[in-house]
Amino acid sequence: MAGEPAGYVSAIKSWISWSWTYLWILWFTLVIFLIYVLRGPLRISENITMASMFLNTLTPKFYVALTGTSSLISGLILIFEWWYFRKYGTSFIEQVSLNHISPWLGGGEPNEENGISNGGGGGGGSGSQQTAPECKVWRNPLSLFRGSEYNRFQTASSKEPLTYYDMNLSAQDHQTFFTCEYDAGKPEYEIMQTAWRERDPPTRIKSAHEALEKNPDCAPAYILLAEEEATTIIEAEKLFKQALKVAETQYRKSQQLQHQTAQYDALRRRDTNVLVYIRRRLAMCARKLGKLKEAVKMMRDLIKEFPMMNVFSIQENLIEALLEMQAYADVQAVLAKYDDISLPKSAAICYTAALLKARGVSDKFSPDVASKRGLSTVEMNAVEAIHRAVEFNPHVPKYLLETKSLILPPEHILKRGDSEAIAYAFFHLPHWKRVEGALNLLHCTWEGTFRMIPYPLEKGHLFYPYPTCTETIDRELLPAFHEISVYPKKELPFFILFTAGLCSFTALLALLTHQYPEPMGALARTVISWLALPLSYVVDKVEALLPSSLLQQLSRI
Repeated sequence: MAGEPAGYVSAIKSWISWSWTYLWILWFTLVIFLIYVLRGPLRISENITMASMFLNTLTPKFYVALTGTSSLISGLILIFEWWYFRKYGTSFIEQVSLNHISPWLGGGEPNEENGISNGGGGGGGSGSQQTAPECKVWRNPLSLFRGSEYNRFQTASSKEPLTYYDMNLSAQDHQTFFTCEYDAGKPEYEIMQTAWRERDPPTRIKSAHEALEKNPDCAPAYILLAEEEATTIIEAEKLFKQALKVAETQYRKSQQLQHQTAQYDALRRRDTNVLVYIRRRLAMCARKLGKLKEAVKMMRDLIKEFPMMNVFSIQENLIEALLEMQAYADVQAVLAKYDDISLPKSAAICYTAALLKARGVSDKFSPDVASKRGLSTVEMNAVEAIHRAVEFNPHVPKYLLETKSLILPPEHILKRGDSEAIAYAFFHLPHWKRVEGALNLLHCTWEGTFRMIPYPLEKGHLFYPYPTCTETIDRELLPAFHEISVYPKKELPFFILFTAGLCSFTALLALLTHQYPEPMGALARTVISWLALPLSYVVDKVEALLPSSLLQQLSRI
């Protein structure tokens, strides 16, 4: 029995919502008609006449006081709205209208209902996470080859595809991965330590050749030549295969010397990094040359042999290669292992999970049909997966939907930033196009994510709040000719802008009325008379159309 009153209340709410959505014109017309019919009992004509006489007798001092008071009140409202926005991130008037008025009129649901977690987890909800993680720059798992890809773009377009900041980070990575204390006193490795820090590509290449002249078994020198001197992927693959032979030999030797001294342990770590890097780049060469099965096997072997080498994110290379093979079941198996709440997320993980769920419903999805019958369980799961992915990185959809132009991805990315979105979309756009209807489903649903995230967008829903330094880091990582995509957009709410405009307008009126009281008083009376003209015109027309007997009978009623 207790549920019946709640049912009646919800029915009344839905009826009010329906009536205000479709019958507001009829309501407005009915109100105007009743006011006209009851103008006699209500003495509307007399009141209008008295009001006009009252306005004609007003002195300019009244208009000065009126505009000054209005300006003061709107200024106080503006100050309060601004303070509330700075403290809570939203407009007080908007918050009241959304939380208390809009539910009665059918404009939306309370925020608490929108806070329910979508399946699959995230990186921690906003309720339990008070601070955002720092802006950490990651090595791009799908970075291109400088000699065979970045340099070709630079030659063709005369634009720098990589920033100095990005290349400097790569030089630091190479020094960390490919050098160690054990190399002290070895001329070939000392040359390579200097080579990684060189800004001029020909100088780096020349240093690598000098290192090979001193020691033909210098694997880091082969890596540099394969990355920067090779002009095609085939040439890069040949150099990496030469490097692999050397790296495997050195790795076996260093394995026998581990746990003896700290220097030998550092040597083993360096040789492990060199071996993993070479094998991963060879797998990427195979992927680019169309040898997908070979690439997938190499990546699986790497993950199996070196499960702790998460810094290279080899699983993302594996996911991309499996998607190219359309081996969706294998992709799902990889996601089941890496899409875990305890592991760091990425755009590749989140958007691939959304793509797989969208794949089951996107070919038959129609927004018109869905709006009439509602979303099925499978469609709801797909939409929730898209919302989860968009919340993690809101920059990706514009690139996938091709409303924003793509550029070559940088060598480093900022997770949840524009750089990560470019790196993901650059390789995964064909996979979305291959799934029929997937981009249409994304187009219809991705913007709904922002209705679920508490305003402003810095507050999180399924993940940590957005880092505040994304725009600065992305500007350093991406070339100057690219327009940075920025989220969250720090836009002032409408009511703050409206109140500011109203305050400025009334303050201007108060100033003009104080300086020119007589002309402003005459202007005010003229404006009021102009505003009354349409109403008097409508009244005259209604009196001319309706019979006087009917109006007399209605007025008596």
